[in-house]
Amino acid sequence: MRTVIAIAGLFPFAVGAVHADAKKTPDLSSQECGFSTPYNVQVDNDGVLLYRRDGLPMEIFFHDGKLSIDHKMQSVDAADEMRLRKMEEETRALIPQVAGIARDSVDITFDALTAVTRAMTASERKAGKVERHREHMLNDIDDSLGKGRWDQHGFGEKFETDIAQAAEEAAHSISRSALWAVFTGRAGRLDKRADGVDQEVDRLVEARSAELQHRALALCTRVTTLRQLQDALEYRYENAPLVMLQASSTTPRATPTQATAKKDIAERDVTR
Repeated sequence: MRTVIAIAGLFPFAVGAVHADAKKTPDLSSQECGFSTPYNVQVDNDGVLLYRRDGLPMEIFFHDGKLSIDHKMQSVDAADEMRLRKMEEETRALIPQVAGIARDSVDITFDALTAVTRAMTASERKAGKVERHREHMLNDIDDSLGKGRWDQHGFGEKFETDIAQAAEEAAHSISRSALWAVFTGRAGRLDKRADGVDQEVDRLVEARSAELQHRALALCTRVTTLRQLQDALEYRYENAPLVMLQASSTTPRATPTQATAKKDIAERDVTR
C-alpha cells in the first residue's frame, strides 16, 4: 500500500492524505505478526501443503493428524496427531480471513485513490481507469487466497506493483488536469476541489482502517497459536525440530492504531 506515495510529488495536499491513511492498512506479509515462514501455503480438501523451491524439507503436508515430508509419510505419536489436527484447523480458518483482509485493504486504498482522482480531475472516466485496477487486484485475490493458495513472494510483489501502476496512472491524470486548469485560467476551481480532498479521504478511510487493524491483530493470535503448536511437536526432522514458522529477524513496530487495537483486544480478553 505504501507505493501510493508515488503521487505525492504532484499534489501533497491531496495525495498526502491517501498515503497517510493507506499506511494504516495491514502489511500483507508473513512477518506482520513477528513471525516469518520460508514456505508458500496451499489449503484444500486434501489437507495443508507447505512448499518452497530452496531448502529442506521442500514440502510439508499434513491432514487429519498425518504428516508427510517430501512425499514420505512420517511416524508421529498420538499427541502430535492432535497437534497436527489443530494446526490444520487453525490454518483452514486463517487463510479465508487473510483473504478478507486483503480484499478490504484494496477497497480502502482504492476508495481513497479514486476519491482523490475524481476530486482533482472532475472526470468520471479517469476515476474509472483507477477503478479497473481495483477490479483486477480483487480478481487476483480471489484466484489465490480465495482458493486457499498463499504465494508470499509472488503475491506480495504483484500487490505492490499493481498499486504502483494505479498510483502512477492517477498521478498522470491529476497532473494533466492541473496543467489544463492553469493554462485555461481555472486554477481557482482546482484549489477549491483540493480543499475538500483531505476530509473526504479521512471520511472514507479512518474508521475502516482502525477496524481492519483489529482484525489483523486477531489473525496474529492464530499465527501465535500455530507457532506454539509447532514448537510442541515431538516429531523431529533429521534430529531437529520441524520449523514451519520462525521468529522474524526484526519485529514490526506497532503503529498508534495497532497499539490501540492491541490494547482493546487485550482488555476484551481480560473481561471474558
